[in-house]
Amino acid sequence: MLSRKTILVTGCAGFIGSNFVPYFLDKYNNYNIVNLDLLTYAGNLENLKECENNSRYKFIKGDICNRELVEFIFNEYDIQGVIHFAAESHVDNSIKNPGVFIQTNVNGTFTLLDVAYKYWMEKPFKFKEKYKNCRFHHISTDEVYGTLNEVDLFTESTAYAPNSPYSASKASSDMIVRSYQETYGMNTVITNCSNNYGPKQHDEKLIPTIIRRALQGDSIPIYGDGKNIRDWLYVLDHCKGIDMVYHNGCEGNVYNIGGRNERTNLQIVNTICTILDKKVPKNNSYKDLITFIEDRAGHDKRYAIDATKLETTLGWKADENFDTGIVKTIEWYLNKRYDINPKSNETI
Repeated sequence: MLSRKTILVTGCAGFIGSNFVPYFLDKYNNYNIVNLDLLTYAGNLENLKECENNSRYKFIKGDICNRELVEFIFNEYDIQGVIHFAAESHVDNSIKNPGVFIQTNVNGTFTLLDVAYKYWMEKPFKFKEKYKNCRFHHISTDEVYGTLNEVDLFTESTAYAPNSPYSASKASSDMIVRSYQETYGMNTVITNCSNNYGPKQHDEKLIPTIIRRALQGDSIPIYGDGKNIRDWLYVLDHCKGIDMVYHNGCEGNVYNIGGRNERTNLQIVNTICTILDKKVPKNNSYKDLITFIEDRAGHDKRYAIDATKLETTLGWKADENFDTGIVKTIEWYLNKRYDINPKSNETI
């Protein structure tokens, strides 16, 4: 009989987690997954419909800050690994309400780490025999590095310089993970990824907002001059990178995952509008809906990741470039008959 390990994967009802879980369950038969998710506005169990009848998948609604609940989950399901997605992640929301981001991203990460440490280890640098291969994988962001000039790339050795409450909270959580590695000898890895896009992304994010507002015939508001640059990564490529790092990454290491697909926000909008003009033509081009608004406070100018370490040491390579990935993304939303939600945060 196949021996299975149960791992705790937090925040799976969100965008990246809900793409990761079906991929992971389909690829590996030797894992059970417990999904702990509070189902805040960004979490939706509809994203995991294909998993709900899978005997190796268990959903628990709850807060990662609830230590009693996290301890119960470790004991009840004998957790032997953690992949930690759960986070508040929208920059605009962090500017309006930073306290929620500190609570979830900093205190929540600490709670998970500390419970894992006490469950897996007898004392610093000594694992209990059964748990000697247990690993804590923390999912972070390139925004912890701050903003870039026009030519450089973020590497794993780039100094942290977060500029928003969101990125500061993620930088803080990264440091807490590092401290548990250095102080207690926990087996940890951290991945910092560039901007993800693809199926199941929440309405508030850039690409779904552009698609939604275009189809609705509403204006598409773009911050500043639209020349802010992001490095775009198709979500399934990110999931494959996480899989590689969780299983084969070196303990205590950081790995950057990026798509080598730099685009300005204006290029993103124009690309999407061009595709929609062909797939869902109207009398006028969707580009006529683009409007420019006052820039976001503390808006980082450019992010771009150097994924050389992951590519050379673990053999990861993005399967999608932006031109192929964005077509798949738009087709997914069109097939879904995109649910237009005028109440969502629509500034991009």
